[in-house]
Amino acid sequence: MKRITAVITLLVFSLLLVVSSPQAAEVIMLSGPASMTDALKELIAQFGASGNHAQVLPNFGSSGAMAKQINERAPADVFISANQKWMTFLRDEKRIDSTTEKNLACNTLVFVGTTNPAVTSMADVVKLKQIAIGSPTSVPAGEYAAQAMKKAGIYKKLEEGKQLIMAKDVRQALTYADRGETAGAFVYRTDALLATQAVILFEVPQELYDRVTYPVALTVDGAKKPEAKAFYAFITGPEAMKVFIKYGFSAE
Repeated sequence: MKRITAVITLLVFSLLLVVSSPQAAEVIMLSGPASMTDALKELIAQFGASGNHAQVLPNFGSSGAMAKQINERAPADVFISANQKWMTFLRDEKRIDSTTEKNLACNTLVFVGTTNPAVTSMADVVKLKQIAIGSPTSVPAGEYAAQAMKKAGIYKKLEEGKQLIMAKDVRQALTYADRGETAGAFVYRTDALLATQAVILFEVPQELYDRVTYPVALTVDGAKKPEAKAFYAFITGPEAMKVFIKYGFSAE
């Protein structure tokens, strides 16, 4: 009996040490768009290497899905959206600290596929059997692509011909084209640079879709945490912008 009591006492003492240890890492919950996965992973590593002991746990995916999760009280301290729509949604729902909202970076939309010199414009896309895009209802890249196709007058034809393959996020759309599972895909330039087989066939004219911006903000919960505020300051600083530019993003 004494041995059991001693073991329990030791376990309790060990747990107290872990909880009270100054080295115990605080956790920062980051929700970011799939298109920023690589850049944000590098920034998370740099943040840790700078001496900050906080642990950043990222959640990457479609901005719409993450915004809905945050609105349903999923844990999040920092939110980055691939368009203004979902940031505005959370602002209206009072789930972010609106005083911290700012534009983090910009991107451009391109069309990728296996080398095909015949595909050089939006009009050529209708000739292809299948085209991948992120689902426009939740994936900003897909929403931008749908907007561009509608303005170019080809969306209805592609939809009626069942040529559009919906992906859960922009990275999945890229994968479909990169593996040759679809003849092409609308993705961000930053994603296209990561392809191993697919290449950029043409840039989507900017006049066909809204400017791709990435707003960032602290959530209401994150604004109360010094660690989250420190990470937010880090990723919105000049050194972080160098990393975003390295991965193909732009400041304006």
